Amino acid sequence: MKRLFSILAIAGIMAFGTVNANTNANTITTANTVVSSTQDDAADATEELGFHQELKKRFIEGGPGFMGIVLLCLILGLAIAIERIIFLNLSTTNTKKLTQSVEDALASGGVEAAKEVCRDTKGPVASIFYQGLDRVDEGLDQVEKAVVSYGGVQMGQLEKNVSWISLFIALAPMLGFMGTVIGMISAFDKIEAAGDMNPSLVAGGIKIALLTTVFGLVVAIILQVFYNYIIAKIDSIVNDMEDASITLMDLLIRYKK
Repeated sequence: MKRLFSILAIAGIMAFGTVNANTNANTITTANTVVSSTQDDAADATEELGFHQELKKRFIEGGPGFMGIVLLCLILGLAIAIERIIFLNLSTTNTKKLTQSVEDALASGGVEAAKEVCRDTKGPVASIFYQGLDRVDEGLDQVEKAVVSYGGVQMGQLEKNVSWISLFIALAPMLGFMGTVIGMISAFDKIEAAGDMNPSLVAGGIKIALLTTVFGLVVAIILQVFYNYIIAKIDSIVNDMEDASITLMDLLIRYKK
């Protein structure tokens, strides 16, 4: 009996020891995992911080003069692009819904009711409708002239300041290329002054030349994407304006009959 109790006691001690060992191993493994994860996060943070520092370093190395002007082109171009995108999105109108509302208003309340619908609707299409309806009493020819003339005015408002974006797109790489030329001139000046073709003398000027070119091209690429989106949006709104003008003439012809 004592031997049985001894065996059971030894088995219990061994089992308890195994559990403790496993628990300690799991604890150590978890601690190592946490430490490793913390080290990885710290490495990622260091890498991200290093990227910003590297970008800042390269920007300064490119020279504050030309790099500052290129950065100014990017800031101004993005400001104009964002303003145009907001304006164009606000100018977008559901043409089918507006046309149906104007048609219903003409059938129920006449020209004044249709003009009221246009006054309550934002966008160039509603403005064109209003100008056309405002001249119904003068004849359809005058309505057509008013629609065409006011359509040109609205198109000018849609395209306002877009030419500045195209200017910055062209100006940024040109400034980069100018920095390239100046960097090469600086490199050759150092070679001439030293009287020896030492690579260390040329490296600084060539690096400035390449950095200004890269930053200028990056700015041009970014602004080009925004410019193409804005042009596509303007074309879409202009097409809606033209379709709406034709629809308005058809509505007024039926109304006159």
